[in-house]
Amino acid sequence: MHTLLHATRTAALIAGLLICAGLPARAAEEASAADTARILAGMQPAATSPLAALTKEPGWQQHARSFDADWKSLEGRQLSRIRAWSTATLTDRKPTMFYMFSGPDFLYADAFFPAARTYVLSGLEPVGRIPDLTKLRRGALAGSLAQIRSSLSSVLNYSFFITKNMKTQLRSGELTGTVPILYVFLARSGKTISDVSLVALDKDGVEQPMGTTAAPRGQSTGVKIAFAGSDGVKRTLYYFSTDLSDSGVANSGFLKFCEKLAPGDSFIKSASYLLHSGNFSKVREFLLANSAAVVQDDSGVPVRYFAPEQWQLHPFGNYIGPISIFSNQYQPKLREVFQRGRARPIDFGVGYRWRVRESNLLVAVKSKKAASSQ
Repeated sequence: MHTLLHATRTAALIAGLLICAGLPARAAEEASAADTARILAGMQPAATSPLAALTKEPGWQQHARSFDADWKSLEGRQLSRIRAWSTATLTDRKPTMFYMFSGPDFLYADAFFPAARTYVLSGLEPVGRIPDLTKLRRGALAGSLAQIRSSLSSVLNYSFFITKNMKTQLRSGELTGTVPILYVFLARSGKTISDVSLVALDKDGVEQPMGTTAAPRGQSTGVKIAFAGSDGVKRTLYYFSTDLSDSGVANSGFLKFCEKLAPGDSFIKSASYLLHSGNFSKVREFLLANSAAVVQDDSGVPVRYFAPEQWQLHPFGNYIGPISIFSNQYQPKLREVFQRGRARPIDFGVGYRWRVRESNLLVAVKSKKAASSQ
């Protein structure tokens, strides 16, 4: 009897140990990038996801309600109108789109160029780490989500990031860098992420896996995200943290990497008028040489650089000049283009002049003759 009881207790103990041994493994089950993105975006992950329990937290529920309202408003006043304009206006599209000085703004890259297969975004903002929400400190989720909302407030309300704020916001807290922001934009744009990796470029523009040690000074580091939308088409998003000034791009390999994907369509907005400076001539020359079309507000390539025999210029909206802090960047020639070209109206705001009746866009399309001679 005692032998049987002892055997029973031993079996129960072993079974209990096996169950307990399985708990850490289950708790540590790897969360997919797609589910991580949905949590950060305030959207329900898969029911079987190890992150599903996070949706029970009041901080996440508040975050979801806030983002639901923000995106409903943004979709109505901005995104749906931009997509309609893009469909009607940008009829000859290239598979690659370049977005210099973008920061993590996939939101507008996708709205203007939804059919691109490869997106190349770039800016000074740090890449950061690939987020792992299973390793967040207990109670840290609500604060991390609030930080994301703070980081996105200007782009959701005015269509652009405020650079000086981003420098602080993307370097503090549990979720740092541009990757969490890209995750939010991808999820809220209806995309499903399949793979994420950190990459670096050598001086020849060859993409390499990012090692565990810091990249050499001046080297472009980035993140590569594979995803698909509702159409199931596989697409790739790159974001590179890189200095786009002439001295910065001289040996970073970034423009050489981009050349391998050219020709593409280019998008520029809220770019601090850097392309008006002599210190950004290499990026400006790259865009003019490797773009089939350039869609930009007045902070992009100055209109005087678009040779009339090579480019057709189509103005949209209303050019009334830069905001006050950039008042010295007024372009009389651009004003002439808008007056002579009988600019067609747009029903959405974009750029520093984010109010609808003040916004401007210029669509520069390279002539077929100029394109074929390259």
